[in-house]
Amino acid sequence: MALESYVVVHNIAKRHNVGTLARSATAFGVSELILVGRRDFNSFGSHGSTTHIRFRHFHSLQDARHFLKEKDCDICGVEITDDAKPINQHPFKKSTAFLLGNEGTGLSAKECEICDFFVYIPQYGGGTASLNVTVAASIVLHHFGVWAGFAERFRDGNKFIVAEKPMKQGRRNYCAETEETIAEERKARRENAANNFFDETGNGNSSSNLLDALFVND
Repeated sequence: MALESYVVVHNIAKRHNVGTLARSATAFGVSELILVGRRDFNSFGSHGSTTHIRFRHFHSLQDARHFLKEKDCDICGVEITDDAKPINQHPFKKSTAFLLGNEGTGLSAKECEICDFFVYIPQYGGGTASLNVTVAASIVLHHFGVWAGFAERFRDGNKFIVAEKPMKQGRRNYCAETEETIAEERKARRENAANNFFDETGNGNSSSNLLDALFVND
């Protein structure tokens, strides 16, 4: 089975980082970018790359983990922990999904729970305590591509050749809905209504925007 890489995006504070994450993901051969919680994203900084990568949406981290395990995929947290391995040691065994922490706060306890192992990026200068999430993603994904033996893209002059037929993602800046995700949202609506989460007066509380917000911290 061919090796694959994934990027899991959960509760990233700066939504425009999703666009630059997508640009790095396409450059380094990522199969899918997985959004957990909110389905919308900001494509700023993507330079059109969001049409070249498949997006998949899950309401919770556990749902995303279940999908990745069905793909026989390890989940790697990019975080400095006691047992984290340096990324340059390439501690990979098979297809891997990379979960990156929020800017400033890193991975949450819930995010760490779904990870099989952790890697960190060694730093050699003393001017900063951490890297921007998109920079960190680029370094990690490049290392995985080297380890996995991904074929280098052909070049034309001083640029790499961009694929001619980008994927159709449906509505721009919004992870496409499937029958499964629609069913999941309807189920969540029923459960939250049963628990009196929604205001009986309406007040816009049952809108899709609020439903998206419900799952940001799953």
